Amino acid sequence: MGRKGLGKLSLFSIADIIEVRSAKGKKAHGLRMVVSDIRKAVSANKMSYDPVVLPPNEVNITRGTSIVLKNITRPKVFDSIPVLRTQLARRFSVIGKAFKFKVSVNGQEITVADREELTKAQFVWRIGDAQLALPAGCDIKENRHLAPPQGVGCVPVRGWIATSNYPKDLSTSAGNLNGIVVMARGRLIQENILDKMNMGQIYTKYLTGQIEADVLDGTEDKDIATSDRQRLQEDDPRYVALLSTLRTILSKIESEWSDLRKKHEVQKVKEEIPAVAEWLEGLGDGFRKSAEKVVAQISALHVERPEDRKTLLRHGILAFERMKLTGSIDDFVQGLSNVDQLLKLLADRDSLESSMYRDIIKSRLETIRSFSGLVDENKMEKVLQKYLFNHLWLLDPMWDRATDSERMEQTLKREFKEFASNLSDRESKGRLDIRYKTNAGAHIIVELKKVRRRMTLPELQEQGGKYRSALLKCLGKMGMPNPDIQIVFVLGRPVREAEDPAFGEEKVRQALALYGARIVYYEQMIDGANKAYSEYLEHSKQMDKLDAILEQIK
Repeated sequence: MGRKGLGKLSLFSIADIIEVRSAKGKKAHGLRMVVSDIRKAVSANKMSYDPVVLPPNEVNITRGTSIVLKNITRPKVFDSIPVLRTQLARRFSVIGKAFKFKVSVNGQEITVADREELTKAQFVWRIGDAQLALPAGCDIKENRHLAPPQGVGCVPVRGWIATSNYPKDLSTSAGNLNGIVVMARGRLIQENILDKMNMGQIYTKYLTGQIEADVLDGTEDKDIATSDRQRLQEDDPRYVALLSTLRTILSKIESEWSDLRKKHEVQKVKEEIPAVAEWLEGLGDGFRKSAEKVVAQISALHVERPEDRKTLLRHGILAFERMKLTGSIDDFVQGLSNVDQLLKLLADRDSLESSMYRDIIKSRLETIRSFSGLVDENKMEKVLQKYLFNHLWLLDPMWDRATDSERMEQTLKREFKEFASNLSDRESKGRLDIRYKTNAGAHIIVELKKVRRRMTLPELQEQGGKYRSALLKCLGKMGMPNPDIQIVFVLGRPVREAEDPAFGEEKVRQALALYGARIVYYEQMIDGANKAYSEYLEHSKQMDKLDAILEQIK
């Protein structure tokens, strides 16, 4: 096989007895070489050693050549027969029904299935005219074909390259499969050329394969193999051309692998965890592609328990949402090329949640500053009203999810004059100084007064009583007895009674509480919101580990 074959001396390194039988046409011959006899000949200073000629009755072969090793001197070779079979199978590409070359261990023939690589494959690329015999038990999702590069600087090759589901799948009892072996004339000539290519991309951790390049062992050229016949001389131009050829092939595989992996992994996750599918569907087209890449990468990580993968996915979604807020999606997805840093990023869920909330807080502080400016400049009443109703959390941080109920609001304005006094129907629908909202079971009525308008307690009591009575009737018709009703009057100046020493702010508060109403002053609202969010932002800085980690993922 090839220029130099296997060599008899290599056989003596593992066995004491070697029997060779060969037949062609009607002639058959056989010989036996015994290590102890060779040593006796050496001790006797004989110049040659003559093997024992086997008698015709022991030459039980009619065609081809048979080599039998007996009295194995390395007992560990047989510690695991399956491992031995796998290791032998990986050293020959001509094993299988399509060839006439056979290797047996203890009388049992080695087959393609003993190689194991393809049983670990998720995707396979056939190179050139290579025929791919898939052993039983393969679960290959994609079987593709690639034409090898041709022309100057290329070496003609064929074979196959596969990627596994997880890098850990390639670690077996018979050795690590993460590599690409090079064959020439049916047998191994380079143990693993992937190590020599200095490729750091993450997909290389999933690679296994076998490339055949017979041109490397042609008799017309200088011998390219090292003396042990296991490696190629790296300064040979053919070796350099082989590396260039494989880099071109692998670059094509990398681009396809990313898309294939995303397609299959994302589909698998969507089927297994519908909540992830719902999240992906809720994203815009621009974000969805990046999010699918995140899901695919996390799904492909090897974990011991299914719950661990769900945990990683939850953390990954939290991280992705934070990156949306900061405009750093591309940086985050780029960081997925480094699995160790990805795991480091996703390890601390509390940090992720705190970091997301801090981004929201920063945005709200900007809103508070803008709203403060509107009050200072005594902006038009309608602008001020609209701004507050769109940011109702300014009144109470717990109302950050308060929602509109336009239908209910219009019902109140249409059926209860308390919500539209002295206004036409058209004017009532356009009124902006009062709004109805709901939040966590609470029914909220907010009325804004002009910043400079001075109100009296009786005026607020009368309005609060009417609002409460009207809303109770409306909610009662809808089957909501004893609802939680909160009425907020937003004022720019204190009511007259609050400044009266004989009455005071506390009595005003108590009087309004009877109607479920209270007063919030513009300046008080701004100061309170600013203080609440600023304190949270200040005290939460020490909890933020995320930014430091992200700095390393670039």
